[in-house]
Amino acid sequence: MRLIETVAELQAEADRERAAGRRIALIPTMGALHEGHLSLIDEGRSRADRVFLSIFVNPTQFNQASDLDQYPRTFEDDLDQCKRRVVDVVFAPSAEEMYGPGSQTFVDVSELSQPLCGGNRPGHFRGVTTIVAKLLLAAKPHVAVFGEKDAQQLAVIRRMVADLGFDVEVVGAPIVRESDGIAMSSRNVNLHPEARRQATVLVAALDAAESMIAAGERDHAEILRRVNDEISKAPLATIDYAELRDPDTLAPSPGRLSGPALLALAVVFDAPAGESAAGVRLIDNRMLLAGTARGGGRKAEIHDP
Repeated sequence: MRLIETVAELQAEADRERAAGRRIALIPTMGALHEGHLSLIDEGRSRADRVFLSIFVNPTQFNQASDLDQYPRTFEDDLDQCKRRVVDVVFAPSAEEMYGPGSQTFVDVSELSQPLCGGNRPGHFRGVTTIVAKLLLAAKPHVAVFGEKDAQQLAVIRRMVADLGFDVEVVGAPIVRESDGIAMSSRNVNLHPEARRQATVLVAALDAAESMIAAGERDHAEILRRVNDEISKAPLATIDYAELRDPDTLAPSPGRLSGPALLALAVVFDAPAGESAAGVRLIDNRMLLAGTARGGGRKAEIHDP
């Protein structure tokens, strides 16, 4: 496994691999690797000859300095996990390498970035798309793999890739969950133990919505009412959003569901009163009516545009 820290060196490595006729898969991460990230490595390995993984805590996608500061950093452990998973190249640049002196160019996907996480995190997706564009230019991959837990991020990146004509296939990999159903996230380690216990309301809410759909419920408001009721069972939970959206455009789903809908959740879990631990924001989602055909038999999934 090679550890590379500069864009020029990574580009040269990519050029050598491409000249030899080998396919490259890129796994962009911010480190603090867990089984969810490792599943992305496996997906990349199944689609390419070489796997490049980036570890970079991107400052431009954080709205608050405190959130950036508390983001977990486990670099040596991350490298060990990459070695065990037989990653070929780890790209770990500095902030100065990715954003040089006088840097003033950003990539902005205007509409898809506005709802959901974009509503309360202005500039977040501009930071995401900018760094992903930089990583694609540096690693020159044939395929880039992202987790479906960040459904809006995946949709935004696919839009960017299509709009700018990047010659790369964007693949979404399924959510990996803990034994109690919580979606794996690097932020889970920051949860207070009681907040971690209560965070299972997220998957309970998703399950409840899915059960309603299976029973024939199609009323948008009724489904969200049940979702909110489930989350409210956790005293430490504050809902950022709980919404039903079109999986491609992220427009609000109609009042009565007739096709696929993305149920997207973002909830902040605070520490109990008197505890000093900071609140942790978790996201999760599920496709509802995922087997419903629409528009010429096209199946419901988050597509490349």
